[in-house]
Formats: sequence, structure tokens, C-alpha cells
Amino acid sequence: MFNKVTAFLQQALETREPSINLLDSFVNHWKAITNYYIETTDESRPVKQTDIPWCLRQMLDILVYEEKQQGEETGPCMEYLLQHKLLETLCTLGKAQYPPGMSQQVMMFFSKVLSQIQKPVLHLINVYRPVQKLINLCGLPDSKTETEESQFLFAVCTRVRKDPYVLNYILEITKDSQKRCSSTSDEALEEGCSGASSPERAPSPPSPSSSATATGIIPVLMHLGKSQKSRVALRSMESLLLLVSLPQEDTGHLLAEGTPLCHLLAQRLTELYCLIPSSLSPADIHSYSGAQWRCDSPEESQSFPGSENLQGFFCFLDYCNELTKEAPRVLGVKMARAIHLQWLKGVIQPHLLQMSEAGILVHTALLSCSVRHIHSPALLEELVQFLLGSDTHCEKQQDTQTHILRYRLIEHCNHISDEISITTLRLFEELLQKPSKSILTNLVLRNLEKRSYRLPGSGVMDERHGVESDVLEESEELEEDPFFTDMYEDSGFGSQEPLLSLPSARERHNPRAHTQVADIVNSFLCLVPQEAKTSHLSQMYSNYQLCLKECIALSRDWNWPDSVKTTETHPATDFYEGHFLQILFDRIARILEQPYELNLQVTSVLSRLAVFPHPHLHEYLLDPYISLSPGARSLFSTLVRVIGELMQRIQHIHNVTDKLMMIRRQLMGLEEETLLDHVTLLKGVIVLEEFCKELAAIAFVKLPIEEQ
Repeated sequence: MFNKVTAFLQQALETREPSINLLDSFVNHWKAITNYYIETTDESRPVKQTDIPWCLRQMLDILVYEEKQQGEETGPCMEYLLQHKLLETLCTLGKAQYPPGMSQQVMMFFSKVLSQIQKPVLHLINVYRPVQKLINLCGLPDSKTETEESQFLFAVCTRVRKDPYVLNYILEITKDSQKRCSSTSDEALEEGCSGASSPERAPSPPSPSSSATATGIIPVLMHLGKSQKSRVALRSMESLLLLVSLPQEDTGHLLAEGTPLCHLLAQRLTELYCLIPSSLSPADIHSYSGAQWRCDSPEESQSFPGSENLQGFFCFLDYCNELTKEAPRVLGVKMARAIHLQWLKGVIQPHLLQMSEAGILVHTALLSCSVRHIHSPALLEELVQFLLGSDTHCEKQQDTQTHILRYRLIEHCNHISDEISITTLRLFEELLQKPSKSILTNLVLRNLEKRSYRLPGSGVMDERHGVESDVLEESEELEEDPFFTDMYEDSGFGSQEPLLSLPSARERHNPRAHTQVADIVNSFLCLVPQEAKTSHLSQMYSNYQLCLKECIALSRDWNWPDSVKTTETHPATDFYEGHFLQILFDRIARILEQPYELNLQVTSVLSRLAVFPHPHLHEYLLDPYISLSPGARSLFSTLVRVIGELMQRIQHIHNVTDKLMMIRRQLMGLEEETLLDHVTLLKGVIVLEEFCKELAAIAFVKLPIEEQ
């Protein structure tokens, strides 16, 4: 149709008809529309059965053609449209829905004008006023025009994207509306804080606002984003993203302070979270791989009872991730803060602090899965603040109330329910994979900063590295210990393992000798006695090389020191490893009496910590030769005590090596499970053996990098 009109108009120009004829044609089409309302008597006749749609198309084609011909100047047809307020009249006709279906025609006309006219027009009062009115006609309850509404709003947002300065004209922000948005934020803050202070109260979903009329482009877009029509919802979410991702800081301030965007976003996320059934299986939650908001069709493998609700929530969480990442910083921070207050503090925290074990389990699993899917820096910062707080000073054992949620979550790693312990440990493992320096500082590093785990004066300066290193004399306790003497005098421990060659004591004590790798690796490999070993050294070095590269990449911008901090000569002080490491070491100390799955999760978290390239963390977790201060324990000293207990207990088990081999084959799926005595102990021994090999592998892939 457009091509025919263009050809006709081109022919008219070639015959040198006056340009006024173009205006006459435009005016005639408009009069045909207005005459219909004067002459018609059949009010039930649908608009598609009239000439109105055709007349509107002709008017649009004329406007587009005129713009191409006029260049920079405004043509007479556009002047007529503006001066006679045609858009205002069309908006009124659309609101009246007369003839039936007129609102769809009006929205389509507005959409095409905004998308096909190239000159800026939204700043003109006779354009933005009717656009504002038409926006407020969208998002009405039980609307039959959602498709046209979403197309119209997308055209508006696309236009704003091209000319950001017109955002003021579209948002209709007044001082009164700013006050309302500010009071809404205050209410959300109070609601979030009151919810967090009542751990026994299970929050109910916020009351749905779908029945209320949405006004303003932000509430309308949020309303249409809930549409059952996937295309309408997707187009509305894309429209909102267009506005939020405007790069100018002043537009960020405008959206943050002058609209209810942040509140509505957090409210929607909270609504979707509360729709997730509490009967959901934690195993299904942990296995859920997530979804992208632009593609919300779940995979068949992820279909289980409640999967649609889970899908809806994580799709919207992914959307929040993108909004907070793409928004100007002031807006991204404000959105993330609202999500913190309404969702994390207002809903999740009471569930985590409740007494019901079933409730704790499900919501910890949901939180763990959420941590895995949060990648926006602003959201991650709020998440860490929510879970761990911002304390950076050394912990004290009596500090149990400084951040109640942090304390309770760490305690849950040592819960009487093994399921809760495993799920909470998974949560912390997910945290340790996030690119946040605060997580490592809060959980571990602040307690190791002064290196008070070392006996004062137990080290000398390493001239090559300019740092302290422990120097052990031939007569010191490590080599006098009968257990270690047996290991290093070839009593059969590790004789079948492909261990690195051990240096002489003189070489080992020389900090310039390149023997530290063999020393530390063999110290971990030789921990487990020969009769309790079930396999040769696993080929796991390449796995930890990749893991080390990942951790180095994560911590590259964290300004960690390259070498350990020189300790001052001062009287020994009480060392406390911190609540997190205390619980992990307590769990490792009970590795011979805990369920297999729990042991796997504990060792997985400790291995993750050991890979990080911070010198204090490395020294404390991977150096067997540090002289510990009185009352202090390290990972190695904890393992030594476990080995001592193991050596006593396996003496009372007949054919222990054969039974261990059988258990290993069962765990690998090579044999069917059979009833055996001491099965928990035997599985614990296998996990212990693998953990020692993991620590040896980590030390092996880390130390050469530090020695270069």
C-alpha cells in the first residue's frame, strides 16, 4: 500500500501539481474520519469494517513521504497534525472505544508515527501530551489490547532511547509524585526491617496489584510484564530495559528518585519468590540450571512439581541482574538496595532464622541457587552485605550477635541435621566462587592478617623473597615425632606412591634450595598410613591448575600482597581462626564419624579456600612446617590428630585394607553395595585419603608459581 501511495505522490510531483494537494489529501483523509462520527448511526459496527483504518494508513504514508521530501523543515501536513491537535483527538476517540476496536487503531497509528518519523517530535507539547494520555490508557484490568499496548510502549521507549532528553516529558514527574515515590521507598524499608526482626513469622506473598490500575509508563510496563501472553511480557520487559539502560547519570537519578521503579521491581521479585511451593525438593533446587529472561521455556529435564514457579522466579532474577548491570550506577545501586530490603531481608531472612528444619532447608537451597545466578556487581554487593555484613576487624569467640544471620548460617554448617549442614556448606561454596573480595576478607582473611597463628619469633628472613620462613633444626619436634620419623624413614608409608623425591634435612632447611614443593606435597601424601590407602596418586593436578587460574583471575584486582606480612616480635596473643574456619576444622576433626556426602562437602569448601593465592591463607592451610602459637591449630595439625585417631581405630577392624577397597569400588559404582561393619568410618577414610591428595595437588600447582 505504501509503495502505491509513494508512486502516486511521485507522479503528482512529476506533473508539477502544487504541493498543497499533498496537504489537501491529508486533510481529506482526516475529514473522512471525523465525518464518520457525524454521519454514522450504527454504534456497534467494528472499526475494521469502516474506512478509518485505511484513512489512518494513508495519513501515515503521507507524513513519512513528506518528511523525506522536506528534509530538515517541517512539512505542511505535520504542521496541520500539530496545530489541529489531531493526536489529542485520536487519543480521545481511542479512550471512548468508538467504534469498537478504535483504541487498537489509535495505538498502532501512534506506534508507527513514533517509529517511522525520523525528526524528534516527543518534545512537542501536542505530541507528548496525547502520548502521556495514551500511556495511562494502557495496563487497565482485563485489557483486550495488550499486544497493541506493548507495541506502542516499545515505540515510545525506543524513541526515548534515541532522544534521552525527552524522558522528562514521558515520565510526568512532579514534586508530588517524587514525594510519593520517596514514601514508598520508606515503607519498603520499614517493611523489610520489620520482617527481618520476626524470625518466627513466615512472610506471606505481597498482595497482588494486578487488579489496580497502573498509571505512568513504569507501572504500566511492570504490569504488562506479568501478562500471560509471553510476547507481550517480553516486549514490555525489553521496553523497560531500554529506559533503564540510558547511560546518562541524570536519567538514572530521575528513574531512581522520581518513579516507583525500584520498589515495583523488588516487589515483583518477592511475589515470584513467595509463589515457589515450600514442598519443593532441595535436590531439585540444587540441580536447577537456571534460565534466561528472554527464553522462559523450561527444559524437559528440569520439569518437576513446582518447576514453573521456580522458572518464573529465576527468569525474573536474571532480568534484575541485567537491569542492575546496565543501569547507571546510581540507579543500579538503588534497585539492588530495594531488592535487599524487600526480598532478602523482608522474606528470606525470617525463613532462615525460623525453627522449622524443613523451612530452613528449602530456603537455604533456594538462596544457594540464587547466589549461583547473581552476577550483577550491585546485586552481589547487597547480597554479601545481607549474608555477611561489613565487619573487617578480627573476630572474637564471644562475638555472636554482631551479625545474627552470618552467625546462624555458619552454625547451620554444624547443624544437627546433616541435610541442613550440607545445603549450607553448598551456599558458602557458591559464595566462594563469586568475584567479591569482601567474602574472603569477612570469612577468613581478617583473622589471619596479623599471622598470630604463628609462634612469635619462630621464623627468619628469607633473603630471596624478603619474607619470614620457618627454620626447623634437626632436633625440632617435627622430626622427633615417631609418626613423622616413620614416614620419612621408609617404613612402608607411601613407598608405593609416586611421591616427589624427598630432600635431605640440610637442603630442606636451606630457604634457597628449591625443595619446598617436595616437602609440602609429600607431607600431605604421607599422612594416611599405608594400610588405609586404597589408590595410587590421582591425576588431579590439571584440575587444580584450572581452579588456580580461576581463583587468580577472580582476585587479580583485589590488591592482595605477594608475600606474607612480616610478624612483629610481641608476646603471644590468643589466636582465633574465626567462626567459619572453626566450624570447618571441627567438621574435619569428625571426618571418621560423619556421613559421606557431608564429608565431601566440607572438604570441597576447604579445597576451594586452599586454592586462593593469598599468602596468609596459603601458609595457614598448606604449610605443615609453621610453628603454631599456643592453643592454635592449622588444617595440617587438625589432620594429624585425625590420623592419630584413625591409626588407633583401624587396629580393631579385621582386613581393613580389603574392606576399604570394597567400599571404594562401591562408591565408584563398580560393585553393588553390601552391608559392612564400620561403613561410615571406612567411607570417611576414603574421603580423608582423597582430601590429602587434593591438598598435595593444590600445593604442587601453587608453589612453583610463588617460587618463580
